[in-house]
Amino acid sequence: MPKAMAVPSFAVQTGQSCVACHQGGEFPVLTSYGRTFKINGYVDSDGESKAPPISFFIQPSFTSTAKGQPGGAAPHFSNNDNAALSQASILYAGRLFGPYATSLFGAEAAKTLDKFGVFAQATYDGVGDVFSWDNAEIRYADSATIFGQETDYGFYLNNNPTMQDPWNSTPVWGFPYSSSGLAASPAAATLIDGGFGQQVLGIGAYALISKSFYVDFALYRTAGLKFQQNMGVDTADEAEISGVAPYWRLAYTKNFGDQSFEAGIFGMAANTYPARDSSAGRDSTVDWGIDSQYQAVIGKNYFTGTASLIYEDQNRDASKTLGSTTNRSDYLMTGKVALDYIYDKTVGGTIGYFLADGSRDAGLYPDSRKGSPLSDGLILQANYLPFGKGGGPSFWPNSSLKLSAQYVIYNRFDGSSSNYDSSGRNARDNNTLYLEAWAAF
Repeated sequence: MPKAMAVPSFAVQTGQSCVACHQGGEFPVLTSYGRTFKINGYVDSDGESKAPPISFFIQPSFTSTAKGQPGGAAPHFSNNDNAALSQASILYAGRLFGPYATSLFGAEAAKTLDKFGVFAQATYDGVGDVFSWDNAEIRYADSATIFGQETDYGFYLNNNPTMQDPWNSTPVWGFPYSSSGLAASPAAATLIDGGFGQQVLGIGAYALISKSFYVDFALYRTAGLKFQQNMGVDTADEAEISGVAPYWRLAYTKNFGDQSFEAGIFGMAANTYPARDSSAGRDSTVDWGIDSQYQAVIGKNYFTGTASLIYEDQNRDASKTLGSTTNRSDYLMTGKVALDYIYDKTVGGTIGYFLADGSRDAGLYPDSRKGSPLSDGLILQANYLPFGKGGGPSFWPNSSLKLSAQYVIYNRFDGSSSNYDSSGRNARDNNTLYLEAWAAF
């Protein structure tokens, strides 16, 4: 599904164009300035605007797969060639009290309150026909000299591990930046890669030391069942965290001229009750990730390369007892690499490769003929950014628009390649053409 990050309310607040924060205007890929803006808590402002920090997204789309899906791609959709409103969102993003902290609380209090920033998104999913909260975060940020080192630091509360990260090589903001909800997708994914999104609340702290060393640590726990349901979350079969789940992140980054580099590690450990059932004890999962990102601007050419690898160790004692897995222990490995290019802030594209592999487990992957999570393939995407250079139309100059054509090519899909899986499909039957317009205003 689509992800949101290019937020016009940020542009209004800072007085900067979208290309200041997004590499070549390609959202959600952040520039060095965009990462600094995020680390500083979404609060930088030129003090000119009196508008509330509200933005909107709309993402109509069309999906066609190489072979139709029996029974329909989703309820109320045909088996192929479907148009949809992938999502429509409203966001409150920027300073927590917008430009009104001084008038509401006085100048002295505003000095502190204007260090609180927010990114909060609510989304209507046109495929699932449901309205729910989406990625949401509130953070406080400041800077200080600590042990002689310039340090930017902050504290946050959010609902999706890695959404706080300033690079596009970790799961929440990684490529593909959007994908179809009306196409089949591989069954295997690590917990840190969407397994807890919108189901948890986490509190954490981070610091960027000497503009080079980034450290982040957080503790997450599952939000209450009633709270999630009130927020529109589908709680069926979710893994409930027992106690708290730690998240960690270390990275080294360096800017040199029109280039930047990052390399780091991240991870998460969680004891969970499968499907919120505590009768059989707990499963235990540990995710270990490494990642890297490189950016360069050469004349009118904008490049971003990202890579990540996640290894997940799974102890499934509870799931085995409950009969939902075959093995008591499994592992899963996922990898992604992508190269994004934009010319003259207007046209470009991305090529990406993805891989998932791990233990064979017929209970865990019941739709795989081999009980295998093995999937890999290419994602090719072409983009056109009509407002990239000059901003949006005169009646809404801070709006953004991206027109995309994405094609996903599967080499293997849930263990199948040229051989058919348990549903009578082979990997290439799931190849997907996805056309999308992504408008932000």
